[in-house]
Amino acid sequence: MCGIVGFIDFKNKTSLLELEAMTHTLTHRGPDAFGVEEIGLDQCKVGLGHRRLSIIDLSEGGKQPMQYNRHWICFNGEVYNYNEIKKELINLGHSFKSTSDTEVVLHAFMEWGRSCLEKLIGMFAFVIVDIDKNQLFCARDRAGVKPFYYYFKDGLFLFGSELKAFHEHGRFDKKIDKNAVAAFMQYGNVPTPHCIFESCCKLKPGHFMEVSLESEGDVRVSLKDQIQYWNVYDAYNKPKLDISFEEAKIQTESVLMDACNYRMVSDVPVGVFLSGGYDSASVTALLQKERTEKLKTFTISVPDIGLDEAPYAKEIAAYLGTNHTEIQCTHKEAIELIGGLPFYYDEPFADSSAIPTTLVSLAARKHVTVALSADAGDEVFAGYNRYDYIQRYGNKLNRIPSFMRRIMASGMDKIPSNYIPVLRNKYNFHNRYEKVKGVLKNPSEEQIMLSLSQQFTDQQIENLLKEKVNILDTAYSSHELNEEHFSSLSYMMAIDYQTYLVDDIMQKVDRATMTASLEGREPYLDHRLIEWAAQLPDHYKYHKGEKKFILKEILHQYIPKEMMDRPKMGFAIPIAEWLQDDLRDLVEEYLDPKKMEKQGVFNLNYVQDIKSKFYSGKKEYDVKMWYLLMFQMWYEKWIS
Repeated sequence: MCGIVGFIDFKNKTSLLELEAMTHTLTHRGPDAFGVEEIGLDQCKVGLGHRRLSIIDLSEGGKQPMQYNRHWICFNGEVYNYNEIKKELINLGHSFKSTSDTEVVLHAFMEWGRSCLEKLIGMFAFVIVDIDKNQLFCARDRAGVKPFYYYFKDGLFLFGSELKAFHEHGRFDKKIDKNAVAAFMQYGNVPTPHCIFESCCKLKPGHFMEVSLESEGDVRVSLKDQIQYWNVYDAYNKPKLDISFEEAKIQTESVLMDACNYRMVSDVPVGVFLSGGYDSASVTALLQKERTEKLKTFTISVPDIGLDEAPYAKEIAAYLGTNHTEIQCTHKEAIELIGGLPFYYDEPFADSSAIPTTLVSLAARKHVTVALSADAGDEVFAGYNRYDYIQRYGNKLNRIPSFMRRIMASGMDKIPSNYIPVLRNKYNFHNRYEKVKGVLKNPSEEQIMLSLSQQFTDQQIENLLKEKVNILDTAYSSHELNEEHFSSLSYMMAIDYQTYLVDDIMQKVDRATMTASLEGREPYLDHRLIEWAAQLPDHYKYHKGEKKFILKEILHQYIPKEMMDRPKMGFAIPIAEWLQDDLRDLVEEYLDPKKMEKQGVFNLNYVQDIKSKFYSGKKEYDVKMWYLLMFQMWYEKWIS
């Protein structure tokens, strides 16, 4: 795992000192080694920078930037099947100086060009300078596990693993894109391929770009220049497998086992995050099944904020026989971490579960350098509650006349969620209550997904922001699922894969683990598993109200059902309570009217209305308040 940065400068003004400064901003991603390289061409100057976290081939042979003949590479990530590809390349006449996967990727590109991406199993973002073709080749993995930002303006092209590197370049124009601000306030992140800054973009998962080194006039780096090499819809648009459930279970276990085993390849200690839920328990059970040595497993517990799955994880670990570590954190530690979030998440980001994810990463790093997590199990095997809601109630809502649904939504507007006895004390009820109102108004699959995903509606965004904005296009409006293969479940999982997974979960996990200089690996994001699961019949994944049905049936072979059956917890943070108490002073500091007036981003009256309603007891405004606070903290760190 590493951090990569670089530039193409057609004005030849970028200095080595600027390149080094950009690279050093990513020291947390790669504390083990540092490397920069300048490549002077007639028409431009190219710079490559690399921070290394040594995982495979710890020797100098794995040092980057890496050169072979007239090709250079800067690579971030892991290619798990590199040994198989290496054997194929050796048979074709290639020779190698190291045992690193980076060198294999470089030779694979030299042999097959862009087609090499089809062979790679792993997580990655990389660039290759091809002097023969006068081209910079940029690529990102199929799921977007590894980030890749780029910028182009006034003859300067920048790329990097994190935006903070760009701030070290004297010609970087950090002008905020107000449309992206609107998107952040809706989703709690800036959706790919968009970026918080104008002239900046994210390379989309499963895409590559080819940037000309010929002349400034030949450079085209708009969103249209991203070329897709893998699309999740290709899997969902195939006919469902005609296969028995028992056979499907055997094959699914085999594919998942292979994905897990691949991610144990390492020259440094490896552990597994064990939360106590089905996803992480499945990874742990399958890996421990094939090993005599005990797996290292880790669980975080923050009992004084109600985040405590530790007893469940401990029970599972004892049953499977792992070497288990329970990491105890305090309320105070969690609160103190908030001040550092704007640095690590250098684009506005508001998923509060970043806090426990970072805490467990920091603690695990004391024992291991690599940790497997079980993210994406919900997207692959239909685990989210929203899938359950739509399957249970979507068709029923559609049968209710529209005028009746509007009346019901209007009635809910008049009865705040905190007025409803019993239910008001249930976890996340206030936010769910608000989302149901949106669903009632329009129960189409697309609108339901938007209603369940957005904190601010389009109309509320218009009221919130001072300037008129355009609502950015996202994968939510995608219509690539063919009618003959359409199902609401397939649609939702495909949308989540392209939105919530990449922009929230993957960004959260990447930054949290990299904060600790820890490599996170995701077995559920093996593209072979995704393709396989997409073709399983829907009722194998969601069966009579049971989410992740096939995965649960696999796990019950290794862990008793009664040990696993309990409500899903997740990394829940008591945001409403924190904002009311511990973070009250922080809110007053960052949401200061004078400060916000100077920024000129938000409508102060509307912000004050949200704030007043929240502090008067309307807890359904807690997430909106959190989003505002996270944006303001980011703004002060990177703009003020």
